[in-house]
Amino acid sequence: MSTDERLHQIAQDVSTCTACKLHHSRKNAVPGEGPVHADLMFIGEGPGFHENEQGRPFVGAAGKFLEELLGTIDLQREDVFIGNVVKCRPPSNRDPLPEEIEACSPYLKRQIEAIDPKVIITLGRFSMARYFPNAKISQIHGQAKEIDGRLIVPMYHPAAALHQPSLRSVVKEDFAMLPRMIDSGASASTPVEPENTDPEQLSLF
Repeated sequence: MSTDERLHQIAQDVSTCTACKLHHSRKNAVPGEGPVHADLMFIGEGPGFHENEQGRPFVGAAGKFLEELLGTIDLQREDVFIGNVVKCRPPSNRDPLPEEIEACSPYLKRQIEAIDPKVIITLGRFSMARYFPNAKISQIHGQAKEIDGRLIVPMYHPAAALHQPSLRSVVKEDFAMLPRMIDSGASASTPVEPENTDPEQLSLF
């Protein structure tokens, strides 16, 4: 089965999934989109209102900012694969629950295996936790680490910069380092030891 066929099958499986209660309120599942052999894969949190309406990831305000960020490093959204840790919208855009993330995890794993990206950029604390359990995003954002032979770069979610304008320059600085990280294929800094999360500090991310 080709990569395109594998991704199509995953999308079909996501669209009929009933593994968690999020399927009760979804209008459209949002499996993700992008080139079948993308070098860069972005993993966000979950679909919002506009994503649920259109069945596409990052099409709201955060998506527009993500496209702006990609433009700063001479990329377009069509050049990268964009997905989320959960494929259906949590009601009222609440945080995804652990059991919902766990239910969706096999789909994300299958996508990563099919696409085999060189670099994964996690956007926000929920996708970051997949690779950096219990770490603080404020401590490790923008610091690349090689995990299982692939470079993982944790970053703030674009929505965080929309909620807290002071983070906008931080996010842009992190993005500016991406080309160098990709070219070098090496860690940008010494890995940071995970710390206990502070839910209040991370509530937006």
